[in-house]
Amino acid sequence: MIIQDVVKALENSAAPVVKVLTKGAAGKVLVLGFKKGMVLKEHQTGVNTRLVVIDGKINYFSTKGTLTMNKFDELDIPVNEPHSVEALEDSICFLIQV
Repeated sequence: MIIQDVVKALENSAAPVVKVLTKGAAGKVLVLGFKKGMVLKEHQTGVNTRLVVIDGKINYFSTKGTLTMNKFDELDIPVNEPHSVEALEDSICFLIQV
């Protein structure tokens, strides 16, 4: 019940909640939960990553500009690209890393 755990943890959190949904030799899937207005500060990933919005609406910020992502939108995040995320609504996202 990882996704439900993220939603419950958000009730009392001042920051985005991140939990591992599954992990294996080939990669892992993370669940990210946001309340409206929460920001995941600028960071980079060292592995191939796909961001998928499962529910809600977010802004993805990178050196290329701002991309507004809605429910079921997906984006491949370039390796070593500085980026951040802001929730425009309560949101749940998956990060798929391989």
